[in-house]
Amino acid sequence: MEHSFISIKKFSDEPYSKILGYPKATSRQIKLRINELEKLKIKSISFVGPTTIGSLSILGKGYVGVVVLAKKNNKLVALKIRRTDSQRKEMKNEADLLKLVNSVNVGPKMLVASKNFLVMEYLEGVKISDWVYLLKGVGSAKKLKSTIRKILEDCYRLDQLGFDHGELSNISKHVIVSKTKSTLIDFESASTKRRPSNVTSITQAFFIGSGIAKKAQKIYKNSSKDQIISALKQYKQEKTRESFERLLKTLKL
Repeated sequence: MEHSFISIKKFSDEPYSKILGYPKATSRQIKLRINELEKLKIKSISFVGPTTIGSLSILGKGYVGVVVLAKKNNKLVALKIRRTDSQRKEMKNEADLLKLVNSVNVGPKMLVASKNFLVMEYLEGVKISDWVYLLKGVGSAKKLKSTIRKILEDCYRLDQLGFDHGELSNISKHVIVSKTKSTLIDFESASTKRRPSNVTSITQAFFIGSGIAKKAQKIYKNSSKDQIISALKQYKQEKTRESFERLLKTLKL
């Protein structure tokens, strides 16, 4: 899909400056941020995505930053811009967390970071909630099972790493499904200091507690809630590959 891009040189003016210094920034802050982007070799930004700020579309917005589609050396990337009202003073910690999950092949690839920006692999896809609701016809059950299994395997690797995503109970915002793969995103609330509950959170979101769970149950008939909860409890106690495999079996994956 073709996107139109706007040179970052134009970002000293509204409405574009609003994105670069969201929610509020001085002209000096904006100028410094443009210089920072030039050092990162970010030449232009495209306003596409499901979220809006004013009249402009973006890929996403969270407590720490806003995410836009950008170009770095003519390659499409996702650019996370630190909010001026964020409690985080810089993006280094999130960049380090992303590098850590990349070490076990999870998440979008971390490319480069600076004080106010995080540059990542761009994943063109849809939020999992939208993807599940669009699933229909022959092969739906197989597609759904394979996607859920892939996400659970990623979560298992994070559990083994001692890494907790922190927001997977709200699954719709944190999993992107593209034509080639499904990926966990947005690690701004992640921690290596909490007890990890990635597999537990995703399983509950998919099979027990959400609108997605109801839709998934219609696509393929699953085990009872009691059986799933029992398998989850066992996994939480042990967190071994054996207990994970038993959980997958209970989930008919």
